[in-house]
Amino acid sequence: MDRRTTAVRAARAGAALATELFRTGLDAETKESATDYVTEADRRTQERIVDRLAEDYPDETVIGEEGDGRKRLQSGETAWIVDPIDGTTNYVRGMPLWATSVAVVEDGDPVAAANCLPLLGDEYHADTEDAVRDAYRPDGPVDGGDTATVSDTAGLEASLVAPTLRYTGDGAYGSLLGTLSPNVGDVRRFGSAQTTLSLVAGGHLDAAVGVSEAYPWDTVAGVHLIERAGGTVTDLAGEPWTPGSEGLVASNGRIHDDLLALL
Repeated sequence: MDRRTTAVRAARAGAALATELFRTGLDAETKESATDYVTEADRRTQERIVDRLAEDYPDETVIGEEGDGRKRLQSGETAWIVDPIDGTTNYVRGMPLWATSVAVVEDGDPVAAANCLPLLGDEYHADTEDAVRDAYRPDGPVDGGDTATVSDTAGLEASLVAPTLRYTGDGAYGSLLGTLSPNVGDVRRFGSAQTTLSLVAGGHLDAAVGVSEAYPWDTVAGVHLIERAGGTVTDLAGEPWTPGSEGLVASNGRIHDDLLALL
């Protein structure tokens, strides 16, 4: 089984279970903050994805948000990266802005990724050869759907830009908003990093910005989708982005230099 097909099928399987459990009154626990939730749906969805991955690649490492497993990539390894429900706060509050995300990297480089946004009716997936596909048909072919491309917006003044970071109370979020708001067309925040990055890949947003280091399950799949859809992803200094970078600027490429200068 090729890796793209496995990523898509695993993400679809997880998204189907998460959708089944959505708005069913699940109890929610908190992790690092009062709005950093985890539910039984997160755990069960990750288990289903891991089981599906093991059918095709039983001996490969899985790095997932939930559970006690390893949370960081190691140099030189091949690893699957799983976020069962990216946007759990939205999920807990009954909002449909969440994603199920699966990616695979070889020595730090993404080779396939799939993000399912089932309540929005969207799915984005790509490998290193074919164009990004944008479709949500849980039983459809992996190569089905339309080709997704980044937007053609050419100026910051007309751009829609979304922060990816969570509000932390340390001033970073407010500072970023204060920088972006007077200089871009408008700012959006969706509460799900993979949803946000997928929307950049699909041309619905012009850019996404994070100003701190993020976990690989929040970024790797979406970064790969944006790059395969014709966009540009760097760190805050304009250097090539890696899963260990501090900060992320992902755009359609046309506004990238101006956005970096602004930041």
